[in-house]
Amino acid sequence: MMLLAFEIVAYFKSWHIGTSDLQKLMAFSSSFGVHDAFDSVYASWVRFRVEYIAPVLQFLADACVILFLIQSADRLIMCLGCFWIKFKRIKPVMKENQDLEAGGNDFPMVLIQMPMCNEKEVYQQSIAAVCNLDWPRTNMLVQVLDDSDDLITQVLIKDEVEKWKQTGVQIIYRHRVIRDGYKAGNLKSAMHCSYVKDYEFVCIFDADFQPTPDFLKRTVPHFKDNEDLGLVQARWSFVNKDENLLTRLQNINLCFHFEVEQQVNGVFLNFFGFNGTAGVWRIKALEDSGGWLERTTVEDMDIAVRAHLKGWKFIFLNDVECQCEVPESYEAYRKQQHRWHSGPMQLFRLCLPDIIKSKGIHFYFLLFQGVSFLLVGLDLIGEQIE
Repeated sequence: MMLLAFEIVAYFKSWHIGTSDLQKLMAFSSSFGVHDAFDSVYASWVRFRVEYIAPVLQFLADACVILFLIQSADRLIMCLGCFWIKFKRIKPVMKENQDLEAGGNDFPMVLIQMPMCNEKEVYQQSIAAVCNLDWPRTNMLVQVLDDSDDLITQVLIKDEVEKWKQTGVQIIYRHRVIRDGYKAGNLKSAMHCSYVKDYEFVCIFDADFQPTPDFLKRTVPHFKDNEDLGLVQARWSFVNKDENLLTRLQNINLCFHFEVEQQVNGVFLNFFGFNGTAGVWRIKALEDSGGWLERTTVEDMDIAVRAHLKGWKFIFLNDVECQCEVPESYEAYRKQQHRWHSGPMQLFRLCLPDIIKSKGIHFYFLLFQGVSFLLVGLDLIGEQIE
């Protein structure tokens, strides 16, 4: 480390071999009788650097260049695909359902899950938005899955649930004493309720999401006569996107994610990563894929990959939006990005054997997605260093 520090100082001081500054240093060392020792140590350091350090650094530099080229090609292809979608005006079209439009009895049974934990600031408006969905109350059940460890928050959420229950809404409050598996464990526990077998679809909203009243009418009908469709995902919109510079930058980044990445993958591959909320799943697809697992922090992407490997198709609706909030402070943003970036790298490692065993487009696409996971992981490492 001392020699490396000397190298850095020498670089910025322009102490190159043959310069007067280096000659003065060598003369200073020779005056103490350490000229030969200095030459020997420094020569050994240079040989070690050339033989062992330089090849590793060169390999890492070449790998970064290759990964950058792959990422650039990915972005270019995505943008071209988005341009083609806009040019051809391609979008998922659901089959007309006359009974649904006329207010008939052809309304599937939908289970709505709202996982939350200590969401004291947003629970009220979110529960109100879900309970006001334009769907027959006899065909809709709301599960408020509260993992809060704050007693005051638990009481407030429970009182809100009771208030809506008195208006005729089928709504249930569930609280776990032991928070095994966090959100994935919460959802998994809720799916084990006996009454779940009576429902065909499950819609998930995080605590800060507020769907529009027509959300179910614009998403659930896509499943009609489409038995291999497992997921319908809606786009996010942000109520606080103009709060500060950080929220504006997040809005740009997430708009690219939905407008380009999710939409292009949905149109051309019938697959994309589930965003964890504002989506409707066919319960049969969840069960066929193994259900929710607590093995990563990105349980939403995990279930999406497993469902895709089972042959289920996804639809992304770019014109159906669900309002939410983005983090307004850097600390909250950093924690969110750490979870979003480290989870996919861990998931890729866990799913790699199944990806290798898969055939056709599954292997090449998911392997390419794995490289993307590695890229975002490297971005995260750079962000943490900064």
